[in-house]
Amino acid sequence: MSARPNDPTNLQKELFEVYEQASRAWLDRVKSEMALWSELSTKLSATRSVPEALGVYQKCVAQRMQMAAEDGRKLFDECQNITQKITRVMSNGWSSPGST
Repeated sequence: MSARPNDPTNLQKELFEVYEQASRAWLDRVKSEMALWSELSTKLSATRSVPEALGVYQKCVAQRMQMAAEDGRKLFDECQNITQKITRVMSNGWSSPGST
C-alpha cells in the first residue's frame, strides 16, 4: 500500500528529505567560508604593502557579502519549500490526531 500524498507520514518523510538536503548544503557552505578565510590569510601573508593588503581584504569582504546574499536567498527558498509542503497537507484536510 503506497502512502497517500496528504498522509502525515509522507509529510514527515518529505520534510526530513528537505532538512537533510539543507543540512548538506549548509555544511558545504561552512566549508567554503572556511576556505575563503584561509585563502585570505594566505594572500595577506604574501602582501608587501598596506594598500595591497587592503585590496586583498576588500576583495575577500566583497566575496563574503556575495555569499551572505546567496545564503539569504537559499534560506528563503528552503523556508518557502517547507511552508508549501505543510500548507499543501493542511489545506487538503489533514487534521491533527485527536480531532474528529
